[in-house]
Amino acid sequence: NVSTGHGPHEVVLSADGKTAYVANYGDGPSPGKSISVIDIATAKELRRVDVSPLLRPHGLHLIGGKLYFTAESNRMIARYDPAANKVDWMMGTGQNGSHMVVGTPDQKRFYTANIGSDTVSAIELPPIAAPRRPITHIPVGKQPEAIDISPDGKEVWAGLNVDGMVEIVDTFAYRSVAKIDIGGRPYRVKFTPDGKSVVCTMIATKELLIIDAAARKEAKRIALESVPLGIVFSADSKTAFVSAGDPDQILKIDLAAGKVTGRVVAGKVPDGIAIAGL
Repeated sequence: NVSTGHGPHEVVLSADGKTAYVANYGDGPSPGKSISVIDIATAKELRRVDVSPLLRPHGLHLIGGKLYFTAESNRMIARYDPAANKVDWMMGTGQNGSHMVVGTPDQKRFYTANIGSDTVSAIELPPIAAPRRPITHIPVGKQPEAIDISPDGKEVWAGLNVDGMVEIVDTFAYRSVAKIDIGGRPYRVKFTPDGKSVVCTMIATKELLIIDAAARKEAKRIALESVPLGIVFSADSKTAFVSAGDPDQILKIDLAAGKVTGRVVAGKVPDGIAIAGL
Protein backbone atom coordinates (compact mmCIF):
# COMPACT_ATOMS: atom_id res chain seq x y z
CA ASN A 1 0.00 0.00 0.00
CA VAL A 2 1.14 3.55 -0.78
CA SER A 3 0.07 6.65 1.13
CA THR A 4 -1.75 9.30 -0.91
CA GLY A 5 -3.82 12.41 -0.33
CA HIS A 6 -7.44 12.41 0.79
CA GLY A 7 -9.87 10.22 -1.16
CA PRO A 8 -7.71 8.72 -3.96
CA HIS A 9 -9.92 7.95 -6.94
CA GLU A 10 -8.33 7.75 -10.41
CA VAL A 11 -4.86 6.51 -11.40
CA VAL A 12 -2.77 6.55 -14.59
CA LEU A 13 0.77 5.43 -15.42
CA SER A 14 3.55 7.19 -17.30
CA ALA A 15 4.41 5.80 -20.74
CA ASP A 16 7.49 4.02 -19.35
CA GLY A 17 5.48 2.47 -16.52
CA LYS A 18 7.76 3.93 -13.85
CA THR A 19 5.47 6.56 -12.36
CA ALA A 20 1.83 6.58 -11.25
CA TYR A 21 -0.36 9.65 -10.84
CA VAL A 22 -3.31 9.50 -8.45
CA ALA A 23 -6.13 12.03 -8.23
CA ASN A 24 -7.03 12.71 -4.60
CA TYR A 25 -10.70 13.54 -5.10
CA GLY A 26 -11.71 13.73 -1.44
CA ASP A 27 -15.16 12.84 -0.12
CA GLY A 28 -18.56 14.51 0.21
CA PRO A 29 -17.86 17.12 2.90
CA SER A 30 -14.11 17.43 2.23
CA PRO A 31 -13.04 18.06 -1.37
CA GLY A 32 -9.58 16.85 -2.33
CA LYS A 33 -7.00 19.24 -3.75
CA SER A 34 -3.91 17.21 -4.64
CA ILE A 35 -2.36 14.72 -7.04
CA SER A 36 0.03 12.06 -5.73
CA VAL A 37 3.10 11.18 -7.80
CA ILE A 38 4.22 7.63 -7.00
CA ASP A 39 7.40 5.75 -7.89
CA ILE A 40 6.39 2.25 -9.00
CA ALA A 41 9.72 0.53 -8.25
CA THR A 42 9.88 1.64 -4.62
CA ALA A 43 6.10 1.92 -4.07
CA LYS A 44 6.57 5.35 -2.48
CA GLU A 45 4.91 8.71 -2.98
CA LEU A 46 7.53 10.98 -4.51
CA ARG A 47 5.51 14.14 -4.03
CA ARG A 48 2.01 15.34 -3.39
CA VAL A 49 1.13 18.16 -5.76
CA ASP A 50 -1.18 20.77 -4.25
CA VAL A 51 -3.42 21.91 -7.11
CA SER A 52 -5.51 24.33 -5.03
CA PRO A 53 -7.50 26.44 -5.60
CA LEU A 54 -8.56 23.63 -7.95
CA LEU A 55 -10.74 21.15 -6.04
CA ARG A 56 -11.85 17.56 -6.60
CA PRO A 57 -9.27 16.52 -9.23
CA HIS A 58 -10.53 13.59 -11.27
CA GLY A 59 -10.57 11.95 -14.69
CA LEU A 60 -6.80 11.69 -15.18
CA HIS A 61 -5.53 11.44 -18.75
CA LEU A 62 -1.79 11.38 -19.55
CA ILE A 63 -0.81 12.50 -23.05
CA GLY A 64 2.68 13.37 -24.27
CA GLY A 65 4.01 13.48 -20.73
CA LYS A 66 1.36 16.01 -19.63
CA LEU A 67 -1.36 15.08 -17.12
CA TYR A 68 -4.84 16.39 -17.90
CA PHE A 69 -7.52 16.32 -15.21
CA THR A 70 -10.87 17.79 -14.28
CA ALA A 71 -11.37 20.10 -11.30
CA GLU A 72 -14.99 19.24 -10.72
CA SER A 73 -15.74 21.84 -8.04
CA ASN A 74 -14.25 24.61 -10.19
CA ARG A 75 -15.97 23.51 -13.41
CA MET A 76 -12.60 23.34 -15.17
CA ILE A 77 -10.10 21.06 -16.83
CA ALA A 78 -6.41 21.62 -16.21
CA ARG A 79 -2.97 20.31 -17.15
CA TYR A 80 -0.10 19.38 -14.85
CA ASP A 81 3.45 19.32 -16.25
CA PRO A 82 5.46 16.76 -14.21
CA ALA A 83 8.80 18.02 -15.56
CA ALA A 84 8.13 21.58 -14.39
CA ASN A 85 6.09 20.37 -11.40
CA LYS A 86 3.31 22.87 -11.98
CA VAL A 87 -0.16 23.30 -13.41
CA ASP A 88 0.56 25.13 -16.67
CA TRP A 89 -2.89 25.36 -18.30
CA MET A 90 -6.52 25.66 -17.21
CA MET A 91 -9.82 26.16 -18.98
CA GLY A 92 -13.30 26.62 -17.54
CA THR A 93 -16.19 24.59 -18.90
CA GLY A 94 -18.97 26.66 -17.33
CA GLN A 95 -20.82 23.35 -16.87
CA ASN A 96 -21.81 21.45 -13.74
CA GLY A 97 -20.14 18.21 -12.75
CA SER A 98 -17.26 18.13 -15.27
CA HIS A 99 -16.06 14.73 -14.07
CA MET A 100 -14.12 12.75 -16.69
CA VAL A 101 -11.86 13.98 -19.49
CA VAL A 102 -10.44 12.32 -22.60
CA GLY A 103 -8.26 13.74 -25.36
CA THR A 104 -6.57 13.10 -28.68
CA PRO A 105 -2.90 12.02 -28.85
CA ASP A 106 -1.89 15.36 -30.42
CA GLN A 107 -3.26 17.23 -27.35
CA LYS A 108 -5.45 19.43 -29.55
CA ARG A 109 -8.95 18.22 -28.68
CA PHE A 110 -10.44 17.29 -25.31
CA TYR A 111 -13.87 16.19 -24.18
CA THR A 112 -15.48 16.17 -20.76
CA ALA A 113 -18.83 14.79 -19.65
CA ASN A 114 -20.82 17.24 -17.51
CA ILE A 115 -23.06 15.25 -15.18
CA GLY A 116 -25.12 18.18 -13.92
CA SER A 117 -25.56 19.99 -17.23
CA ASP A 118 -26.39 17.06 -19.54
CA THR A 119 -23.67 18.04 -21.99
CA VAL A 120 -20.36 16.92 -23.41
CA SER A 121 -17.91 19.81 -23.77
CA ALA A 122 -15.56 19.79 -26.76
CA ILE A 123 -12.43 21.83 -26.00
CA GLU A 124 -10.00 22.86 -28.73
CA LEU A 125 -6.47 23.96 -27.92
CA PRO A 126 -4.98 26.66 -30.19
CA PRO A 127 -4.12 27.06 -32.97
CA ILE A 128 -7.65 26.26 -34.11
CA ALA A 129 -8.53 26.02 -37.78
CA ALA A 130 -11.75 27.80 -38.77
CA PRO A 131 -14.64 27.20 -38.38
CA ARG A 132 -13.81 25.29 -35.18
CA ARG A 133 -14.06 27.11 -31.83
CA PRO A 134 -12.36 26.92 -28.42
CA ILE A 135 -15.25 25.25 -26.58
CA THR A 136 -18.59 23.81 -27.64
CA HIS A 137 -21.24 22.28 -25.38
CA ILE A 138 -23.03 19.37 -27.03
CA PRO A 139 -26.42 18.43 -25.55
CA VAL A 140 -26.78 14.75 -24.59
CA GLY A 141 -29.07 12.68 -22.37
CA LYS A 142 -29.47 12.70 -18.60
CA GLN A 143 -26.40 12.70 -16.37
CA PRO A 144 -23.50 11.81 -18.68
CA GLU A 145 -20.52 10.56 -16.67
CA ALA A 146 -18.50 7.76 -18.24
CA ILE A 147 -16.74 8.90 -21.41
CA ASP A 148 -14.16 7.72 -23.93
CA ILE A 149 -12.92 8.69 -27.38
CA SER A 150 -12.43 6.31 -30.28
CA PRO A 151 -8.80 5.63 -31.26
CA ASP A 152 -9.35 7.49 -34.55
CA GLY A 153 -10.74 10.52 -32.69
CA LYS A 154 -13.98 10.59 -34.70
CA GLU A 155 -16.42 9.62 -31.94
CA VAL A 156 -16.92 10.22 -28.25
CA TRP A 157 -19.10 7.71 -26.37
CA ALA A 158 -20.75 8.85 -23.14
CA GLY A 159 -22.66 6.80 -20.59
CA LEU A 160 -25.99 8.24 -19.44
CA ASN A 161 -26.58 7.44 -15.77
CA VAL A 162 -30.31 8.18 -15.71
CA ASP A 163 -31.29 7.06 -19.21
CA GLY A 164 -29.43 3.74 -19.06
CA MET A 165 -27.90 4.39 -22.48
CA VAL A 166 -24.64 5.10 -24.25
CA GLU A 167 -24.70 8.18 -26.47
CA ILE A 168 -22.40 8.67 -29.45
CA VAL A 169 -21.10 12.14 -30.37
CA ASP A 170 -19.58 12.97 -33.75
CA THR A 171 -16.50 14.99 -32.79
CA PHE A 172 -16.33 16.92 -36.06
CA ALA A 173 -20.04 17.62 -36.43
CA TYR A 174 -20.37 18.65 -32.76
CA ARG A 175 -23.58 16.66 -32.30
CA SER A 176 -25.07 13.45 -31.01
CA VAL A 177 -25.56 10.88 -33.77
CA ALA A 178 -26.86 7.81 -31.95
CA LYS A 179 -27.99 6.29 -28.66
CA ILE A 180 -27.68 2.66 -27.61
CA ASP A 181 -30.09 1.38 -24.96
CA ILE A 182 -28.10 -0.85 -22.62
CA GLY A 183 -30.72 -1.16 -19.90
CA GLY A 184 -28.80 0.38 -17.02
CA ARG A 185 -26.12 2.77 -15.87
CA PRO A 186 -22.68 2.18 -17.39
CA TYR A 187 -20.15 3.13 -14.70
CA ARG A 188 -17.33 3.23 -17.24
CA VAL A 189 -17.40 3.20 -21.05
CA LYS A 190 -14.07 2.26 -22.64
CA PHE A 191 -12.85 1.53 -26.16
CA THR A 192 -10.54 -1.42 -26.59
CA PRO A 193 -7.19 -0.29 -28.05
CA ASP A 194 -8.08 -1.69 -31.49
CA GLY A 195 -11.27 0.42 -31.54
CA LYS A 196 -13.46 -2.57 -32.40
CA SER A 197 -15.33 -2.83 -29.12
CA VAL A 198 -16.66 -0.61 -26.38
CA VAL A 199 -16.85 -2.20 -22.94
CA CYS A 200 -19.17 -0.95 -20.20
CA THR A 201 -18.93 -1.88 -16.54
CA MET A 202 -22.49 -2.45 -15.35
CA ILE A 203 -22.68 -2.04 -11.59
CA ALA A 204 -26.35 -2.98 -11.05
CA THR A 205 -26.15 -6.33 -12.83
CA LYS A 206 -22.47 -7.20 -12.13
CA GLU A 207 -21.66 -7.55 -15.82
CA LEU A 208 -19.29 -6.43 -18.51
CA LEU A 209 -21.27 -5.32 -21.53
CA ILE A 210 -19.40 -5.50 -24.84
CA ILE A 211 -20.67 -3.38 -27.75
CA ASP A 212 -19.61 -3.81 -31.37
CA ALA A 213 -18.37 -0.27 -32.07
CA ALA A 214 -18.93 -0.34 -35.83
CA ALA A 215 -22.39 -1.94 -35.69
CA ARG A 216 -23.32 0.01 -32.53
CA LYS A 217 -24.99 -3.08 -31.14
CA GLU A 218 -24.58 -5.22 -28.04
CA ALA A 219 -22.31 -8.18 -28.76
CA LYS A 220 -21.95 -9.92 -25.42
CA ARG A 221 -22.45 -9.74 -21.66
CA ILE A 222 -20.03 -11.33 -19.21
CA ALA A 223 -21.44 -12.17 -15.77
CA LEU A 224 -19.15 -11.44 -12.82
CA GLU A 225 -19.20 -12.27 -9.12
CA SER A 226 -18.25 -8.71 -8.08
CA VAL A 227 -19.46 -5.21 -8.96
CA PRO A 228 -17.24 -4.01 -11.85
CA LEU A 229 -15.88 -0.46 -11.68
CA GLY A 230 -12.68 0.65 -13.44
CA ILE A 231 -11.36 -1.06 -16.55
CA VAL A 232 -8.17 -1.18 -18.64
CA PHE A 233 -7.05 -3.46 -21.46
CA SER A 234 -4.01 -5.31 -22.70
CA ALA A 235 -2.42 -3.75 -25.79
CA ASP A 236 -3.80 -6.54 -28.00
CA SER A 237 -7.39 -5.83 -26.83
CA LYS A 238 -7.89 -9.47 -25.79
CA THR A 239 -7.79 -9.06 -22.03
CA ALA A 240 -9.57 -6.71 -19.65
CA PHE A 241 -8.43 -5.90 -16.12
CA VAL A 242 -11.30 -4.74 -13.94
CA SER A 243 -11.40 -3.30 -10.43
CA ALA A 244 -14.41 -4.70 -8.60
CA GLY A 245 -16.13 -4.50 -5.24
CA ASP A 246 -18.21 -6.84 -3.06
CA PRO A 247 -16.01 -8.86 -2.92
CA ASP A 248 -13.09 -6.47 -3.46
CA GLN A 249 -10.71 -7.74 -6.12
CA ILE A 250 -8.96 -7.13 -9.43
CA LEU A 251 -10.24 -9.39 -12.21
CA LYS A 252 -8.42 -10.59 -15.33
CA ILE A 253 -10.97 -11.33 -18.05
CA ASP A 254 -10.61 -13.05 -21.42
CA LEU A 255 -12.99 -10.96 -23.55
CA ALA A 256 -13.30 -13.47 -26.40
CA ALA A 257 -13.99 -16.41 -24.10
CA GLY A 258 -16.15 -14.28 -21.83
CA LYS A 259 -14.68 -15.59 -18.58
CA VAL A 260 -12.54 -14.59 -15.62
CA THR A 261 -9.07 -16.11 -15.90
CA GLY A 262 -7.46 -14.59 -12.81
CA ARG A 263 -8.19 -12.57 -9.68
CA VAL A 264 -6.30 -10.76 -6.94
CA VAL A 265 -7.75 -9.67 -3.59
CA ALA A 266 -7.74 -5.87 -3.32
CA GLY A 267 -8.29 -3.19 -0.69
CA LYS A 268 -11.70 -1.76 0.07
CA VAL A 269 -13.74 -0.90 -3.07
CA PRO A 270 -10.95 -0.48 -5.66
CA ASP A 271 -11.92 1.92 -8.42
CA GLY A 272 -9.29 3.61 -10.61
CA ILE A 273 -6.99 1.08 -12.26
CA ALA A 274 -3.84 1.15 -14.41
CA ILE A 275 -1.68 -1.76 -15.54
CA ALA A 276 2.02 -1.57 -16.45
CA GLY A 277 3.83 -3.53 -19.13
CA LEU A 278 0.89 -4.51 -21.35
